[in-house]
Amino acid sequence: MHYFKKLLSLSFFIISLSGQALNWAPELSIQLKKISDLNISDKSNKISFVVREALIEGEKSEYLSQIWVANTDGSDLVQFTYDKKSNTHPRFSPDGKYLAFISKRSEKPQIWIMNIAGGGPWQFTHEKQGAGAFHWSPNGKTIAFLMKDPETDEEEKNKKEKRDVILVDKNFKYGHIYTKKFNLKSDTSKAERITNGNYDITNFDWNPNGKNIAFSHRPEPTFNSGFVSGDISMVNLSNKKVKSLVTWEGVDSSPSFSPDGKLIAFTSNGGNREVIGLNDIFVIKTNGGKPRKLSETPNRGRVGIINWSTDSRHVYIRDLDRTQSQLYKIGVQDKSIDALFDAEGFVSSIAISNDETKIIYVKQTVDKPSEVFSGLLRQIKTKRITDFNISLDLPAVTKTEILQWESKDGLEIEGLLTYPANYNKRKKYPLALIIHGGPAGSFPQTFTGNPGIYVVQYFTSKGYAVLRPNPRGSTGYGKDFRYANFKDWGFGDYEDIMSGVDKVIEMGVADQKRLAVMGWSYGGYMTSFVVTRTDRFKAASMGAGLPNLISMTSTTDISNYLVAHMGDEFWNDYKTYEKHSAIYRIKNVVTPTQILHGENDLRVPFTQGQEFYGALKRKGVSTEMVVYPRTPHGPREPKLLMDVSPRILTWLDKYINRSTDR
Repeated sequence: MHYFKKLLSLSFFIISLSGQALNWAPELSIQLKKISDLNISDKSNKISFVVREALIEGEKSEYLSQIWVANTDGSDLVQFTYDKKSNTHPRFSPDGKYLAFISKRSEKPQIWIMNIAGGGPWQFTHEKQGAGAFHWSPNGKTIAFLMKDPETDEEEKNKKEKRDVILVDKNFKYGHIYTKKFNLKSDTSKAERITNGNYDITNFDWNPNGKNIAFSHRPEPTFNSGFVSGDISMVNLSNKKVKSLVTWEGVDSSPSFSPDGKLIAFTSNGGNREVIGLNDIFVIKTNGGKPRKLSETPNRGRVGIINWSTDSRHVYIRDLDRTQSQLYKIGVQDKSIDALFDAEGFVSSIAISNDETKIIYVKQTVDKPSEVFSGLLRQIKTKRITDFNISLDLPAVTKTEILQWESKDGLEIEGLLTYPANYNKRKKYPLALIIHGGPAGSFPQTFTGNPGIYVVQYFTSKGYAVLRPNPRGSTGYGKDFRYANFKDWGFGDYEDIMSGVDKVIEMGVADQKRLAVMGWSYGGYMTSFVVTRTDRFKAASMGAGLPNLISMTSTTDISNYLVAHMGDEFWNDYKTYEKHSAIYRIKNVVTPTQILHGENDLRVPFTQGQEFYGALKRKGVSTEMVVYPRTPHGPREPKLLMDVSPRILTWLDKYINRSTDR
């Protein structure tokens, strides 16, 4: 009842903002709830998932996540956790009687447990550092979880005395595996540490026999380290001895035991340093040996392992296929690979029952928001079982179509065109070109009314057509396409994007005299590069852009990723970095350009935005810089997130007359 009262209150708030009928706005989109982390229990015939909603009342500007539970057919849907703090990562016990989850209701995130039949939750872990990702043991008698190394007594003393200087790349706090026996009674004992060493564990899985745990690990607990190195090992729980399984070059991750315990499936670059982001599924015998590669998906993106088949002969994985997501069933003993999804849309979370009979997933389409679907796996025959977002009083969305066009060099490019509200074929409209991040990102078939940095339906409701291209370098289109912008940022991808703009103009939709360009991260980079190469755009908005690749390489937390795209370090190939940096071409810029950046951005350091803003200002180009406080690589607080699209529109309105009748 409390949930529905809040929903009604927020709906009233949104209606009162307009004073009339509802219209698309960031304040409206923020109502949409994010559904994630689906789980299924064979024993209890139950499913669980996390629902996140924005809290923007008074001084609050945050997200709150709670756990929901239902039968697999969607009946008896109930909110399972109620708290002022978020509850996430629900996992059923093997017998289906209990649900463990991570809660922030205590000072640090801890594992809590509830009986499915009812009753209040009780705290399972009481660790000073807090508990991380966890898994039940196969027999349900133990829970293993990840936890960071604690601060030493000296470190705590120095912090209290304000002597806590930071030594960069020193004194890392590694993540390791701990176990604790499951006890129905209140137990405040500490967990037992299972692994030790100077490596950081990222994920793990129990052997079905309960005697071993396989885990992936990297040499440093840094984001950058995860791009270049990751190995797989196995620890014996009785003697805590660690055995290396996969140690070749590149990133090996996400180990998953087969039901018979004979094999471990994992994702890997295959012994290659594929920093750009390609991987495949491999298997290795539990007792070691040479890994064996399974069939490749068409995309070869960062594929995710969902589950094994009951007979240990197949692995279910998820990957992107152009603008859609796809579920694949890959043979372990043969080279078979079957695509199982047939419908349009984008699936963001999948769970398959261990008995291989049921499937649940979260799905959205360009015109329908995310909901949970459930059904039978073998037929992929499902039905929608939730209405968290469908039931909201939302205005109609404008049409979105998938376009294909040829770039200047003949490469086929795809993108999504969303038409303006009340579209009239006899008129031409201003065009908002939005460029995605990455460059390995993509624009899939997600709901165009979703909240985000760029609310597509907000711009279309204001009279803009919106083009979202997937230029070379995007994921979803295979290895060759992914590598097509290698050492070519700002050139081939520029032609891909501009060919798409010309396509929309030729269709008679866009007015060539009213063009705007914007993007975040790599999209911000491309925005900065676009305005150095053409004056066709009347206004631009660069979000967290990186106009100087030389200074970027030395200050970002993903330097290896950037260097991989340029082919070498900048001191060995200065000309390549200079050629692909907008800051060295800034004398060409005449387009009014807005700069948006997060104050605490480590991915694209704040100074990148400052460089471009300062140069434009000194050059006399119309500009403004907007700094979002407390913000990393993109706004995380709902109120700040809702600020972005309207602020961009205000900037565009200075230079583009969107009401002109053409």
